[in-house]
Amino acid sequence: MEQVFAPWRIEWIRREEKNPDIDECVFCELPALPAERDNLLVARSEHAFVLLNNYPYNPGHTMVIPHAHTGSYSDLTDEQLLDHARLKQRTFDALEVALEPDGFNAGLNLGDGAGGSIGDHLHTHVVPRWQGDTNFMPVLSDTSVIVEALEETYGRVHDAFAAQEGATVPDDERAVVFE
Repeated sequence: MEQVFAPWRIEWIRREEKNPDIDECVFCELPALPAERDNLLVARSEHAFVLLNNYPYNPGHTMVIPHAHTGSYSDLTDEQLLDHARLKQRTFDALEVALEPDGFNAGLNLGDGAGGSIGDHLHTHVVPRWQGDTNFMPVLSDTSVIVEALEETYGRVHDAFAAQEGATVPDDERAVVFE
């Protein structure tokens, strides 16, 4: 087994204050803040939004998050579920254009025992994968980490969302909007 050197993750582990501008739920409050690009909010729809993970395992690691504050998938209305699913579909499409991965891992962490750091506001992780990249836990054989700055990833993913049918682009500093 080889080791992957990912020094940017130590900032996440050692941080004393998780989100100084957030009083309660980061997923409820981030979409209301004006600095969308700074907060890595890349796209939004009526009932959901897409954030780049600020300490990603791979470039393009995103989260598709319903606006509804709930940790239970069954609490979402049919309209919220459909909007969340459509935004996930747009996320796969944007990441394919922007990053050309070989595949994706996608999933929800539901419940306190499922892992992850935010259990009371559900969110779907979408992680682009390439042949020979890292896995979430074990690193096998000749694995390497694909490294790209978040700012560059944001720009490429933002442009890919902006090119989709039905996209409204307020400007490069704001999330792409789907109505």
